[in-house]
Amino acid sequence: MNASPTKHRIIHGDSTDLSAISDNSIDLVITSPPYPMIEMWDDVFSSQDPRISQAIMDENGGLAFELMHEILDRTWSEVFRTLKEGGMACINIGDATRKVGNEFRMYPNYPRIVTECLRNGFTILPGILWRKQTNSPNKFMGSGMLPAGAYVTLEHEHILILRKGGVRPFRTVEEKSSRRESAFFWEERNLWFSDLWNMKGEKQATNGHEARGRSGAFPFELAYRLISMFSVRGDSILDPFLGTGTTTIAAMASGRNSVGYEIDRAMMKMAYSRIENVVEYSNRRIGERLGKHEEFVRDRMANGRLNYMNERHSFPVMTSQEVMISINRLKGLRQVQEDTFEVQYEDVEESDHFQRR
Repeated sequence: MNASPTKHRIIHGDSTDLSAISDNSIDLVITSPPYPMIEMWDDVFSSQDPRISQAIMDENGGLAFELMHEILDRTWSEVFRTLKEGGMACINIGDATRKVGNEFRMYPNYPRIVTECLRNGFTILPGILWRKQTNSPNKFMGSGMLPAGAYVTLEHEHILILRKGGVRPFRTVEEKSSRRESAFFWEERNLWFSDLWNMKGEKQATNGHEARGRSGAFPFELAYRLISMFSVRGDSILDPFLGTGTTTIAAMASGRNSVGYEIDRAMMKMAYSRIENVVEYSNRRIGERLGKHEEFVRDRMANGRLNYMNERHSFPVMTSQEVMISINRLKGLRQVQEDTFEVQYEDVEESDHFQRR
């Protein structure tokens, strides 16, 4: 099965102005913005509104929090504009805890973004709690074992899931075929569509650059799952806070097109350096994915049988909805313009996955 080449553009620009993107042209947004009231992002927000740094100096955390979100509000409005009817947006965001002056408190980023997205007209769908497997089990905040001044440690982040308008229609024969080819495995559905994800953060090479210390990047697996869950092959994926390029890389691995905005040129350089290795990295991830399915098939067949056969890859599957799944390895990457990359894919016939590993 052939897969068309995909295009991926990285734009140096402010996420509050996505004017290079047409109205109603994006199928899915995957992003993680700077988190208001997380100290490493203070300079980023203050550079856009000097009142923020003044509010922090004045020990007015509540005002700083609101001013930071007013900047993000402009991005959510742009996200709504660029999404197609039925398009989805997934926003990874964590709440913040911080002491400003003499007051320690939580700053609830998640509900503040929910409120703004509802105001824009989004439909809020059931979301996901991402429990990050990085914190020490004996970590605590406050007065240790003495009541009542100890504080619960935040060990999770939210993935807010939104939709513009009603359920996306698939009307034409081509659209329906692309949807079936983009299906995921039965066992993946059971894992991915849980509202609790236990997932480790992904360490990335820094090349010694201090900009890496400001990154709040989510792992590849998070973006890859969301793209697989809420889009089909050939769709257009947007990340208005691209950072080191995780969404772009996941889109490349998934056979989707993408566009990303990044205001920090140092981050853009890091994204470019990661993209250089996308063919090897993505094919390794695809091999791991198919290996897990092969293991599932082996275990399932030991206790019975699977009644369906995938027509593209000739391996057993659990349901009739999986028989057209088509997973193409990456063949090559080329830079077609200064800010644009093209990815080519192998035919399925070239990739006898179960035999090649």
